[in-house]
Amino acid sequence: MNDAVSSRDRATAKIWLLLLVGLLLLVFFLLPEIYSSPDRARNVKQRAQFHSCEAALELLANEFGHIPPSDANDETGLPYCGAMKLAEAMMGQDLAGFHRHSGFRLDGTDPNTGKHLYAAMTLEGRRGPFLPPESARAHRLVDVYGKGKTGPFAEHVYVLCDCYEQERPGGKETGMPVLYYRADPNGTTHDVNDPDNPKNIYDYRDNQALIDLGVPGEPGRVHPLADPKRFYLNTLSHKNPARPVPYRADRYILISAGRDGLYGTEDDICNFE
Repeated sequence: MNDAVSSRDRATAKIWLLLLVGLLLLVFFLLPEIYSSPDRARNVKQRAQFHSCEAALELLANEFGHIPPSDANDETGLPYCGAMKLAEAMMGQDLAGFHRHSGFRLDGTDPNTGKHLYAAMTLEGRRGPFLPPESARAHRLVDVYGKGKTGPFAEHVYVLCDCYEQERPGGKETGMPVLYYRADPNGTTHDVNDPDNPKNIYDYRDNQALIDLGVPGEPGRVHPLADPKRFYLNTLSHKNPARPVPYRADRYILISAGRDGLYGTEDDICNFE
């Protein structure tokens, strides 16, 4: 038992070391980029946020055996999409840390006991938060889209926002929610002609309802990624022309809307090149 705990601790320490090294590399090698252009500076900051998320997700996988799901709903059927599950994993539903017994439910309850996991008396069972507040940029959905504009989603739910902040209908300066899609280990293809193919490795529906909320403060403006085919085209890897496969086919995809605030355009920042 002690050997197993020791091995887990060593693996955890190694992941934290990788996170530190990665952040140092960003500082020393990308510092000139930060001062050469405001857009480049924000792109660097966005990639740094993704790097931190990736290290934290590996830490969670090491400890719990898996990374968070990204399904459009929680296991009870309530709308709780990939972007929201990512925010819970990184920060917890109350930004005080992720609870080890989480079932990624909208109501924050333990699937086995029904107890609420995100309250002051549950802090002993928490891990994290894994991101500092300035890097997480966690905001409630209502802060981004405005009151009564969050569609099927609860207004109080947190999402991680990208670094391209501007004033939003909710009265705060925020970026757009970071989209999170987990790969299906049983998936075998990346069908750009049939988004609903059940064999697809990624499911566009994981964040589709969030994308369908449109552009905050611009009624009627549609994100290009609202077209499901666009998701599969934009995430298609060209390394193997003989077989359509996505980038990051074995793990997960992170997407920022980029400077223009539109999902699915050329300036999107993703956790792949």
